Amino acid sequence: MSTLEIKDLKVSIETDQGTKHILKGVDLTIRQGEIHAVMGPNGSGKSTLAYTIAGHPRYKVEGGSITLDGQDVLAMTVDARARAGLFLAMQYPVEIPGVAVSNFLRTAKTAIDGEAPAIRGWAGTVTQAMKNLRMDSSFASRNVNEGFSGGEKKRHEILQLELLKPSFAVLDETDSGLDVDALKIVSEGVNRAHETTNLGILLITHYTRILRYIHPDFVHVFVDGRVAEEGPELAERLEDEGYDRYLNDGAALAGEQA
Repeated sequence: MSTLEIKDLKVSIETDQGTKHILKGVDLTIRQGEIHAVMGPNGSGKSTLAYTIAGHPRYKVEGGSITLDGQDVLAMTVDARARAGLFLAMQYPVEIPGVAVSNFLRTAKTAIDGEAPAIRGWAGTVTQAMKNLRMDSSFASRNVNEGFSGGEKKRHEILQLELLKPSFAVLDETDSGLDVDALKIVSEGVNRAHETTNLGILLITHYTRILRYIHPDFVHVFVDGRVAEEGPELAERLEDEGYDRYLNDGAALAGEQA
């Protein structure tokens, strides 16, 4: 069973005001087949964790480690991480003008597998995956994310997830900007990928509504760059109480330290 392990991860970024320390010692272990929900208020470091796992160059690792089955992820290039089985569904997918969705998907699959999929079988697989996500067939000829609605962008992210079949997927606020119908469809796609490939999932979200459709095995609450609390029952508590308790505790601690 594959394992993605994060130990004492510390990450910073450079801003106009100088170095900003965001992650301040994160420990998290995800085994293949597990679903981990990472929740927390805005600015707590959730997306920083996602982009650090994926290898975004803006984020500087100050300490700690990320390993995949004992291999040093931080030493890998971004494309090597993808080939090793890591996948990031972005909160804000970027547009790629001039590149059709169909070409993008086949090129990505070729890069991941090391060989191009057979055209006839691949075309059928893509068509079925699009039907499952309620995507019109004309979608394949459109340029990647160009002119897409928020819901279309998120469906395209999950289409990639289902077709590329990674070992671990980091879903960075995939629920943001979705109406109820789109949220259900996207969640169905995530659950389908999880069931068919034993996918390990790190589900980053600010709200609890997606957890009505994707049921996590573990819930972690992020506050100020650290895991403040863990437990499967936390989602229901957050639905009722929000994050005020964590923020007030953090403010009180900061006052004591001052």
